[in-house]
Amino acid sequence: MGIGDKTRNIGKIVEGKAKEMAGKATGHESLERKGKAEKIKGKVKHAVERGKDTFRH
Repeated sequence: MGIGDKTRNIGKIVEGKAKEMAGKATGHESLERKGKAEKIKGKVKHAVERGKDTFRH
């Protein structure tokens, strides 16, 4: 996994967590759901990249 992919995926996780927390704080359910979805998407992409890395080495 390249450093760019790794930071991009971690960035998505952090961004999703921030949106989720902002949604909870303001009572904005839609923002909270979007944040959760983005966080999960980042985690899945990160796991896929780690799996690719495992098979390459």
